[in-house]
Amino acid sequence: MGSPEREENNSEKLQHLLTLKPFFIGKYPVTQAQWRTVANLSRVNRFLNPDPSHVKDDNRPVENVNWHDAVEFCDRLSKYTGRQYRLPSEAQWEYACRAGTSTTFCFGKTLTPELATYDGNRINWHSVEYNSKNPIIRPRFVKIFGLFDIHETVWEWCADVWHNNYKDAPIEGNIWINENYKKRYFQSRFVVRGGSWCQLGYLITLNC
Repeated sequence: MGSPEREENNSEKLQHLLTLKPFFIGKYPVTQAQWRTVANLSRVNRFLNPDPSHVKDDNRPVENVNWHDAVEFCDRLSKYTGRQYRLPSEAQWEYACRAGTSTTFCFGKTLTPELATYDGNRINWHSVEYNSKNPIIRPRFVKIFGLFDIHETVWEWCADVWHNNYKDAPIEGNIWINENYKKRYFQSRFVVRGGSWCQLGYLITLNC
């Protein structure tokens, strides 16, 4: 997990080995239709806006949801189904994204516009093109693990509190969080992974 020293992203140091237990993760980002269905279930801890997205379409990813909304979504889904749903730990998310590879991306060292929706003219691969609409969920590059849109479309919340680096991170991929820290800070202090068609902060979704 993490980036080697030669890569520029300093927040993903130190690169380290860890062991994960088996887990399931959603094949696609949560759609607006899925979000509305769960938001209409009985409340667990907090109110959920059933239609929070700025760009409206049932088949597009839900966006404009904060970390606490995402947790409530998982709690309601768990209560309704009788099965446990939660946000992935950052380690679980990265494992799913890497799909057994050790390169910068699961398909190699470089991201191209043919593989994800972003502005290929930008110097930084994570700089994305601002469009009037975010992309509809559709098959693009199919990862080895069968997951879609993990490098694009919308940022995805993880369960972990954000840290400056991976020093002292759990070695078994557990959620890395401090309850007192969680109470003091807003959702900007929690981990988001992946990428977005637009860098504005409201374009964040979840995958649980």
